[in-house]
Amino acid sequence: MYVPFPAASWQPVTHPGASSVSVAIVVPEAAVPADHREADPVGTRELVERDARDFGAYARTGGWTFGLKVARSVRPGGQPAEGTPKVSAKEFAELAGCSADRVMRYYKAWDKAADDGLVPHFEALTPGGDVELPDADVWLTYYVPRSSATSARGTAITAAAEAEGIRPTKALEVAENPTALRAAILADPSTAQAARHALLDRLKEDPALQTELARDIARTDELKKAVAGETRAADRIEYVRKVAEEGQIRTPAGQTLDAPAALRAEAERHLSLIDELDDSEEAGEWAAEAYGTVKSLVAETVEADPELRVQERRTKFYSSLQKATKVFEELTLDDAVDFDDIYEDDMVQRLEELQQAINTCITALRKASETR
Repeated sequence: MYVPFPAASWQPVTHPGASSVSVAIVVPEAAVPADHREADPVGTRELVERDARDFGAYARTGGWTFGLKVARSVRPGGQPAEGTPKVSAKEFAELAGCSADRVMRYYKAWDKAADDGLVPHFEALTPGGDVELPDADVWLTYYVPRSSATSARGTAITAAAEAEGIRPTKALEVAENPTALRAAILADPSTAQAARHALLDRLKEDPALQTELARDIARTDELKKAVAGETRAADRIEYVRKVAEEGQIRTPAGQTLDAPAALRAEAERHLSLIDELDDSEEAGEWAAEAYGTVKSLVAETVEADPELRVQERRTKFYSSLQKATKVFEELTLDDAVDFDDIYEDDMVQRLEELQQAINTCITALRKASETR
């Protein structure tokens, strides 16, 4: 193992009876590793003991330890520099190698605690003086980790963090570094999931965010397709749920009927499978299968009952007739229409074909009425 020897010196050595001179290396004791020399000097032991005492003091009092250093060394605002050995928060920060804002956070925490009678006021403290400090857990009651926490935004974040049972400092750190939040969401699925749940909760009370999110979805083709697919799956599940829970079916022609017991039981079976899915599982395929099964059973129910089958066809025919009538009534045939401008070669042909189909239908209906 290579051991550096700082401050080593070279000294000539003359051997008795020899005409030559050799060189010896003299190494200071401090350069020799601990396992190659005697125990550390007493001074080193004192340094270790001092560190241990400082650590124990901080473990018991936490931020109060540093709060005291600020309180006894920084003069209160507005007090002149003359007549006091204390320095300004700015000068103290420069000596400490940190920002004045950080120093003032400790200063304000101490000031609040002094007003509550937990610690002495600044005027009663002198540089180097010690006082009995409160318990470490009490420090967080007075110390505001960031100046942003005192703003309206910071207050809201603090309140939300406390409601979630976490330390406000964590939430404030995230709020002050959105880029870090974005990186965590992009890299970690669990973080993205937490962000999704938070957004959904916020959407309930934030109409502006609802509008912005809806606009983002409408402008993104992938999201539009995903929303359409989820909407279709939700509609199919709702159809099956109504059959299972309400015991009614809707026929293709639009009739509402009581569902047979076997059909309702099948709908309940499919619905229970869907309800057992985890949030991470896709419900689309399950919804499609359940919907297709129930629809097929509805069609079989209609076909199995002659009277119901006739009624279904009558309802479907009449529904189509109403739609065709409404469409034709929407054609504008008033005096304002200039047929020379809108004329196309196939218009007359299509109307004639439509007229022929209507005449055929009328003839068939009249024939049926005569035989009844």
